[in-house]
Amino acid sequence: MKKKNLIIIITVAIIAILALFFITTYNSLASKDEACLKQWSKVESQYQRRMDLIPNIVSTVKGYAKHEEETLIKVIEARNNATQVQIDANNLTSEQMEQFQQTQDALSSALKGLNVVIERYPDLKANQNFLQLQSQLEGTENRIAVERQRYADIVNDYNTSLRRFPKNIFASLLGFERKPYFEAQKGAEVAPQVEF
Repeated sequence: MKKKNLIIIITVAIIAILALFFITTYNSLASKDEACLKQWSKVESQYQRRMDLIPNIVSTVKGYAKHEEETLIKVIEARNNATQVQIDANNLTSEQMEQFQQTQDALSSALKGLNVVIERYPDLKANQNFLQLQSQLEGTENRIAVERQRYADIVNDYNTSLRRFPKNIFASLLGFERKPYFEAQKGAEVAPQVEF
C-alpha cells in the first residue's frame, strides 16, 4: 500500500512540475512575443511620422524649386510606395520585412536626392518653415534608428528564448515562431568614396 501511494505521489509531483514548467514557459514566450509586437508598433509609428512630414517638406521645396519637379515626384512616389506596404505584426515574415525595408530604403534614397536639390537653393535653406521641417525629419530619422535597434534587441531576446532547450520543444509545440530582424541596406558594407 505504501509503495502504491509513493508511486502515485511521485507521478503527481512529476506531472505538477511539468505542468508548472509548461505554464511558465508559455507565459514567458507570450510576454516576449507581445514585447516584439509592441516594439514593432513603435517602429511603425516612427516611419509613419516620417511619412507625414514628407508632404510638408515637398510642398515647401516645391515653392523654391519649381524646375526640380522630377526629384519631387520621385520622393512622393517613394513615399506612396512605402505607405502601400502593410505588415501584420502578428505574422511578420522575413519576406514581409524585406519588402518593407526595400520601400523604406527607396524612400531614404529619394530623400537623399531631395537633399541635393535643397543644397542648390540658399534661400530655401534659410526658410524658417523649411528648417523646422528638416529638423523634425532628422529627428525622426534618429528615432527610427533607435526604435529599430530596440526592436532588434527585443527580437534577439525572444528568438534566443525560442532556441534554448527545453523551451524550444514547448515553443514548437505551442506554435511560437522566430521573428525577423531588420537587415542592412544592400551596399551598406562598402564605405562611400569621398573626393575633394
